[in-house]
Amino acid sequence: MRAVIQRVSAGSVTVDGECLGALELADGALGLVALVGVTHDDGSAQATKLADKIWGLRIFDGDGGPERSAADVGAPILVISQFTLYGNTDKGRRPTWNAAAPGSVAEPLVDAVVAELRARGAHVETGRFGADMKVALVNDGPVTLLLEV
Repeated sequence: MRAVIQRVSAGSVTVDGECLGALELADGALGLVALVGVTHDDGSAQATKLADKIWGLRIFDGDGGPERSAADVGAPILVISQFTLYGNTDKGRRPTWNAAAPGSVAEPLVDAVVAELRARGAHVETGRFGADMKVALVNDGPVTLLLEV
């Protein structure tokens, strides 16, 4: 599994004009947007490991810099399925999606990441798997990381 994690001061996802998920952040509070991609050989072990990494990633400021995790500060998380994270452009300008798992494999694993985060106490918002989603966010820092498990 692969995820792009962004620390944000705002984030939302809209489908067909309806806001499906939004991070409710008080002034100065921060959250995370997690774009999650799945490849063919991923399974529940990868979903668990990815959720652990997202929840425990120390990218929120403490007294001396980025020392606190989403778990430490109670940061909400917006999780969006993103098959394009497995796009390949090695042979030109048109990406291929061969490395991305089909929806029947990917959807339950993205759901598993969400369930694992919620089991750890995270407030998680989501989009709709396979939909044409409009994702809005304000990257804070900016802080953007690529995670692979």
